[in-house]
Amino acid sequence: MKIAAVIVAAGLGKRMNSRKPKQFLALAGKPVLWHTIRRFIKCSIFSEIVLVINRDSWRYCQQNVIKKYKFNQVRLVIGGKQRQDSVYQGLKSIHPCDLVCIHDGVRCLVSEQVIKESIAAAKKYSAAIAAVPVKDTIKTGNNNTFVIKTIDRNNLWSIQTPQVFKYALIMKAYARAYQRDFYGTDDASLVEKMGGKVKLVMASYNNIKITTAIDLAIAENVIRKGWQ
Repeated sequence: MKIAAVIVAAGLGKRMNSRKPKQFLALAGKPVLWHTIRRFIKCSIFSEIVLVINRDSWRYCQQNVIKKYKFNQVRLVIGGKQRQDSVYQGLKSIHPCDLVCIHDGVRCLVSEQVIKESIAAAKKYSAAIAAVPVKDTIKTGNNNTFVIKTIDRNNLWSIQTPQVFKYALIMKAYARAYQRDFYGTDDASLVEKMGGKVKLVMASYNNIKITTAIDLAIAENVIRKGWQ
């Protein structure tokens, strides 16, 4: 069975308030992307790994990530305007495969176990996504910032990546989404939009998305405490 990985890191990271995109910021002495790519390479199950980046970052990434750390297994692809566009560029660039694993480049604390369990679930159910149960109380509000109601959180999940799909399924979902001019908040929502079922896979609360300086500090602390 051929399994490909598409790692998406084309964002500009404006909320980080840094001149350098967040995927290239230092985390425990290495770029954030180094931690993510290394985790996927260590899995030793991918027929190819594609890294989708912003056009303006291509040269920097090639020199300071791919060549510097000898990630010879990784191929760079230029992304699009929005995340969905970038993922699609990555999907179209890979060779036909059985499964494709889509992951956010700044979720650098993902474990090999979560990656492999998501892949195993996708083999069985065609679509599987990493997630954790919501811990906070969730409320909906109106435009005047008054509470409308409190949502029962027992069935609520916070969605992460990796998200793994049968290649034919996700390509069909993306094609149909563009036909309908639909942009989802994640890859699974495109499959859901056409009636597909998606399996939830228990992940880890450590698998945070590096978005702000606080997230970077949390990731530093997790690594310092010996996360593997």
